[in-house]
Amino acid sequence: MNTEKFDPNAASQSDSGVFGLPCDENDASIVYLPIPWEATTSYGGGTSNGPQAILKSSKQVDLFDSDVFRPYESGLFMLPESQEVAQWNAEAKAEAQKIISVGGQIDGDSQLKSSLERVNQLGDQLNQWVYQQTKKLMASEKTVGVIGGDHSVIFGALQAAAEARPSFGILHFDAHSDTRKAYEGFTWSHASIMYNVLEKLPQVKKIVQVGIRDYCEEEFDYCLNQKERVQVFTDRYLQTEKLQGVHWARLCREIIQSLPKQVWISFDIDGLDPTLCPHTGTPVPGGLNFQEANYLIGALVRAGKKIIGFDLTEVAPAPHSEENEWDANVGARLLYKLSAWTLASQGKSIIRD
Repeated sequence: MNTEKFDPNAASQSDSGVFGLPCDENDASIVYLPIPWEATTSYGGGTSNGPQAILKSSKQVDLFDSDVFRPYESGLFMLPESQEVAQWNAEAKAEAQKIISVGGQIDGDSQLKSSLERVNQLGDQLNQWVYQQTKKLMASEKTVGVIGGDHSVIFGALQAAAEARPSFGILHFDAHSDTRKAYEGFTWSHASIMYNVLEKLPQVKKIVQVGIRDYCEEEFDYCLNQKERVQVFTDRYLQTEKLQGVHWARLCREIIQSLPKQVWISFDIDGLDPTLCPHTGTPVPGGLNFQEANYLIGALVRAGKKIIGFDLTEVAPAPHSEENEWDANVGARLLYKLSAWTLASQGKSIIRD
């Protein structure tokens, strides 16, 4: 990115890009892929509006970073949203609501069965679209940051990442395990993303889950049966350790020690304390605070791991425009930290001591 005429201390211009940067796709080291999709969300809604809300709030983020030296200089760019994806989402969500309203109990109803098949078909289309977009960006040597939308949107990106390397791990921040099998009948449910990854992408050798605190017995057993491939750090375990005097730095070392050299970070924002994301679809008491999450990602990088890509999902802005956009504000700042640490892990930015 050409920064000769750019003042990082000035206010963002209305026609500027993400984080107020004068950057285009060719200049960017990290390209954000926004995906306005929330077809199978069954509680709160609004995550399809997350990418645009984050883009708007990003222009209020100061570019000086206390952890990483001038990450913006490597170039950050957000692609425009696909109107085709938005149309798919509208159709899929309408059809999915018919299933959700009966708790996934189709009971031989031909119309409901047809609706379910259509939702799953549209999920397949979305996955293929995300895969193709990610593959194209990776071929141009871009690091991809997926912005959702619900958590299901990342499968195509992980599929592309899996094709490009023999193995990698995932550091998964979430309140939920997301290892349900076809929740409510939806193959590509937001509650099934990690199940689908584990079942369909053998290149993912390790998933380390952090902050998990809302899961069913089936998910507990499934993760247990994955043995060394899945390691779960529940919120209960982390909070108990802290209450007994264990330092967060020590817990971070425990979390990252089994991850391989190359890591994808999957960050569902409800992994944070819900006071930081009150409008997310399925908020759960507990979770990490912002600095704990940032410290853990920094510890991952300081341990010599390379972040190969990341996603930020489930950011849902306030439903009424006059409300305080706290969710998007936090989401934008988390996106900047994810980007900064990713660039530092790739040797494109310098960590401040």
